[in-house]
Amino acid sequence: MTMPKKTINRPITTPHDEPIAKEPAERTIAEEIDALTDPSFMTSLARGLAVLRAFSDSHRALTIAQISQKTGISRAAVRRCLYTLKQLGYAEAEMNNFSLRPKVLTLGYSYLSSTPLAVSSQLYLNNISRILNESCSLGVLDDSEVLYVARSAASRVMSVALNTGSRLPAYCTSLGRVMLAHLEPDELDAYFAKTKLRPMTERTVVSQKRLREILVSVRQNGYTINDEELELGLRSIAVPVRGASGKVLAALNVAAQASRVSAMQMEHEFLPVLQRGAQELSVLLP
Repeated sequence: MTMPKKTINRPITTPHDEPIAKEPAERTIAEEIDALTDPSFMTSLARGLAVLRAFSDSHRALTIAQISQKTGISRAAVRRCLYTLKQLGYAEAEMNNFSLRPKVLTLGYSYLSSTPLAVSSQLYLNNISRILNESCSLGVLDDSEVLYVARSAASRVMSVALNTGSRLPAYCTSLGRVMLAHLEPDELDAYFAKTKLRPMTERTVVSQKRLREILVSVRQNGYTINDEELELGLRSIAVPVRGASGKVLAALNVAAQASRVSAMQMEHEFLPVLQRGAQELSVLLP
């Protein structure tokens, strides 16, 4: 009796198939801090600042356990940081929930009050917002995020709550793309190496190859339009703000509801106003 041959199922491959590289696990804030071995680096200060940054608009009150989970810092270290912040008047506690106190604002005010761009730009932003009847913002690139240093909000209500000091990912915002487009090649490589591209909406570009192509276009055109990549229903346009040396040091944008303002309208009506504003703001920069 002839036994049937045993069938072995093998995956179908083609000559073009490549092994899929396993994406490295994203490091926690604590691991990033511990990786810095410079003897002059103060680890305890870094942990305290990480605890401060754990709070946000959506997380105004946090427990020790929640901060520990969010940062990767041990509960014991988080407890000591919070105790210190509480003693100095930067934090307060109600039962097991900790929150920040108004004194924290003094930390950011030192920067805002000493930066000519942040101090003097409000008049220009208010003028742009008045002309276009839309919200106008000024931002700088801080690490891998956009930091809003000034803002003039129109009366229209939008779901994105932005204020001076707000932060957003650079890769999916018009302000961020303008500034990323003008980084040196090695700086841009470093940005992509440490940034995880996550979809904020179904329209967010998360392909590094495609983003690099977009950034080349932004640099050539001198502006960018973000079409619902940060939030569905939100469209924005941004232009670079250059210093006296010609280097891009900040970016200026206007955001509007996509249902009211088309990309073509932004390009034809908003862009000239933004470009004039950017030129006026450039005199404030070194």
